[in-house]
Amino acid sequence: MYERSSVAELAESLRVEIDRYSVGGKLPSSRALVERYRVSPVTVSRALAQLAAEGLVVTRPGAGVFRAAPRTTAPAPGDTSWQEVALSAEGAGEIVPRSVDATGVLGSLAVPPPGVIELNGGYLHRSLQPERAMAAALARAGRRPGAWGRPPLEGLPELRDWFAREIGGAVVAADVLITAGGQSALATALRALAPPGAPILVESPTYPGLLAIARASGCRPVPVPVDAEGVRPELLAAAFEATGARVFVCQPLFQNPTGAVLAPGRRAEVLRIARAAGAFVVEDDYARSLVHEGAGPLPATLAAEDVDGVVVHVRSLTKATSPSLRVGALAARGPVVDRLRAIQIVDSFFVPRPLQEAALELVGAPAWPRHLRTVAAELRHRRDVLAGALRRELPALELPHVPYGGYQLWVRPTGYGDDAAFAAAALRAGVAVAPGRPYFCAEPPGPHVRLSFAGVSGPGELVEAVQRLRTGLPDGLGPDA
Repeated sequence: MYERSSVAELAESLRVEIDRYSVGGKLPSSRALVERYRVSPVTVSRALAQLAAEGLVVTRPGAGVFRAAPRTTAPAPGDTSWQEVALSAEGAGEIVPRSVDATGVLGSLAVPPPGVIELNGGYLHRSLQPERAMAAALARAGRRPGAWGRPPLEGLPELRDWFAREIGGAVVAADVLITAGGQSALATALRALAPPGAPILVESPTYPGLLAIARASGCRPVPVPVDAEGVRPELLAAAFEATGARVFVCQPLFQNPTGAVLAPGRRAEVLRIARAAGAFVVEDDYARSLVHEGAGPLPATLAAEDVDGVVVHVRSLTKATSPSLRVGALAARGPVVDRLRAIQIVDSFFVPRPLQEAALELVGAPAWPRHLRTVAAELRHRRDVLAGALRRELPALELPHVPYGGYQLWVRPTGYGDDAAFAAAALRAGVAVAPGRPYFCAEPPGPHVRLSFAGVSGPGELVEAVQRLRTGLPDGLGPDA
């Protein structure tokens, strides 16, 4: 953090100094900048690289750094209003017009303004990421013979085998395709299994990124309610019968956003219902590596219990590592594998080999199980701290379920208006939360808010966030509002 700040400060100082030089004028040497600003050579190198990327300087190896010629003024923008007609007319003949609504996804990807505590994120805080292990893995991967060559289209055999063993059951490496993370895997699965205009059954509530994929593909998401034990089988059967759907997407383990785990008595029933409907179950197993310490053995994947090729399994390393380690897997059995492979090849050819090699190095290193144990202990502690602070400071909020895995709490802002008003008031108080509306593909049964405890620097920041909410919410809302 200090190094990054030093780079920014030096870059800003050099921007001011550049104005003193004519175009083509030579800046002081790196050694001179080190002595003048009392920073490290690495800081100087990074600051100059930043200015070069901005087009302010040019570097000439062996000669030095020189002021660059100013960029020419951009031409006046043209009239793009015609695009409104073109984009609207494109879907005029479609049964379900395609639309791209990334509101819910952007809510968890956007970085909050400085000083705002992030309870709306979907990734581990940098302090929880295995940065040293990933750096070492990437360095080792770069030295592997052929690391920069073209990988097999399906992915590295060793990495496919690792994912197959993690998924369990009868899944083998030949059933696995390596993907660019979980979101890419879900997009490939939906494009392969559902034509435009088709209904897709989804849990309600569910992950907003899934709803965005479905709608962008021209499919129609149909909600199937979940409770504390996961999706309700009787409603799933009714939805299949009413819609004729051939796809059901679910998160049986630590469902996002509710944290529910599909009950043992419902697991076989879900597979039986889908098989009777001639439908696929897309199992998004996004949080298996985010189990909390002391949770006990986890249930097997649905894919491990599937004998008829009903399940298309999605797994990713991203959630347990870093947003930029976008390596995941699709697993399926039967003719559907060929279709999944074809869609993936058309979309992206293959996942870059250096990234696959780095992922393989990471999960095979002794640091990997240690990292998972650290994350498990920290997530449990953060969950307990946040849940305790909410019950103590904001007793009007309803917290019906405390999960034993994942990174979020799903609360009802009882007495504090709807979810949008709650989120707006929270942001004014310096806390970013995720309103619940984007998690529903139809009318929600009531207001909800998702609070994430993964993206903050530590438990102390969670306590601070709840205290800010306690003092800030009454200003715009309140039990009597």
